[in-house]
Amino acid sequence: MRPSSLLFGATVFIDEAEIYVCGGNGGAGCVSFRRERFLPKGGPDGGIGGDGGSVILEAVDGVDTLLDFAGRHHWRADNGRPGMGKNMTGASSEDLRVLLPPGTLVYDRDTDLLLKDLAVVGDFVCVAQGGRGGRGNKSFASPTNQTPREAEPGEPGEERWLRLELKLIADIGLVGLPNAGKSTLLSRMSKARPKIAAYPFTTLEPQLGIVELPGHRRCVMADLPGLIEGAHRGEGLGDTFLRHIERTRVLLHLIDAAPVGTDTSPLEAYRTVRREIESYSSALAEKPEFVVLTKLDLVPDQDLCTTLAEELDCKVLGISAVTGAHLKELGQVLWGSIADIRQETMPEPARPAPDHQTDLT
Repeated sequence: MRPSSLLFGATVFIDEAEIYVCGGNGGAGCVSFRRERFLPKGGPDGGIGGDGGSVILEAVDGVDTLLDFAGRHHWRADNGRPGMGKNMTGASSEDLRVLLPPGTLVYDRDTDLLLKDLAVVGDFVCVAQGGRGGRGNKSFASPTNQTPREAEPGEPGEERWLRLELKLIADIGLVGLPNAGKSTLLSRMSKARPKIAAYPFTTLEPQLGIVELPGHRRCVMADLPGLIEGAHRGEGLGDTFLRHIERTRVLLHLIDAAPVGTDTSPLEAYRTVRREIESYSSALAEKPEFVVLTKLDLVPDQDLCTTLAEELDCKVLGISAVTGAHLKELGQVLWGSIADIRQETMPEPARPAPDHQTDLT
């Protein structure tokens, strides 16, 4: 299993975790006989045991990582209470609700079966059903057996190991070689404050920012660690976080127009990143992509965008995140594509989770 977290300074981002879940056991049935004044032989009155609680995973707003599962791997629901005399049913336990960030994939660890994709807020799945309470001796009474002295133990709750995998949900995914200007662009177009420095791999974990456009329009932009050649084979940091751009609606491919310490041309830089994306996932490679040439304030040749567009046979936008040149135009172009995709993929509203839910599909 690949490393599921990175520690940088005081920041921890965890996107994989393994947890053990166990539903509560059902309460035992009761063996009891009614003994009251003037009723010395009142017959059996043992009650049924209560049901054990189930474990329900639910995607909620306000949870961003799987950090809560780094130090807690066992999640158990409470057991049902046993039945009592006077035909009293034991209390059933409440379900244990485990809160997860939207975009979490829930796998059965042993079979590697995908149980549920908690894609949006409100999605839920019951992963461990609580046991049913056992019957008391009152339930076994019959004309031929009027004084039964037997009762059922409660059924055990379901248990299993799960693997949780988080894929961030964003409208725009920034990709490119290290030091292509992704963090700078994110800081200029949103209020996010990622670390920015004049050396590669300053971004060691995904960063999210809210891009606000005129007309009360908002979209989410994700900055991911830079890709290098061989990233799909596990080299560098990009392979660890490539999963996070699988859910993005569009890719914003940034190319450094003025690379320092390398002879890599913009065309070679573009092809390197595209090879890694295509090697990782064909579905990811088919996402809408916008090519952007960054750091144009450092390039004397202002025809570089035209040259690259001819070589790639696609439109290339040129920007300068430092001076803010053409950032508004970039925002409008991105929003036009995002709005169309949102309209096509509008999800149905999620239903609230019931007290007991057994559907794992």
